[in-house]
Amino acid sequence: MHKSTIKQITLAGLFIAIGLILPMAFHVLGPGTTFLPMHIPVLIAGFSLGLPMAILVGVLTPVLSSLLTGMPLIFPVLPFMVLELGTYAAGTSLLYRTFKWNVYVSLIVTMILGRIMAMAAVWALVNYTTAKLPNPFIFITGAVTVGIPGIVIQLLLIPPIVILLRKRNLI
Repeated sequence: MHKSTIKQITLAGLFIAIGLILPMAFHVLGPGTTFLPMHIPVLIAGFSLGLPMAILVGVLTPVLSSLLTGMPLIFPVLPFMVLELGTYAAGTSLLYRTFKWNVYVSLIVTMILGRIMAMAAVWALVNYTTAKLPNPFIFITGAVTVGIPGIVIQLLLIPPIVILLRKRNLI
């Protein structure tokens, strides 16, 4: 196996592990959904990994968390979280690594795209399944409002972490 492939697989495993542990810690200490702890390692994975491996982290992290911890609920939460986090990982990988956008712009655009994907997924769940979820616009407004502390944490912590990792040649 090529050295960069091994590095990508190792980093992917690390980000998935962090994505499993961080939400458990936040939920023990308080309202995890407010701080969006699973988003942090997935977003950093997108900045750090190539597109396929980043998407794998974005999709597997909520699935494994759901199966191992019961969070998020398999239905109706897991489907929109898989799409939202997969979009986060894909967006940051494409915008930052492929298109060479600025770390801050990549993060903000990706956060918007992820929420649009979540809203679209909620729309599909409401219209095509038995999911009891609010109207997609009400859902996304509520998710953003409740998640403001987590969004602020992401905007303050992720860019410096990515810049530091890049400076140290770790990504």
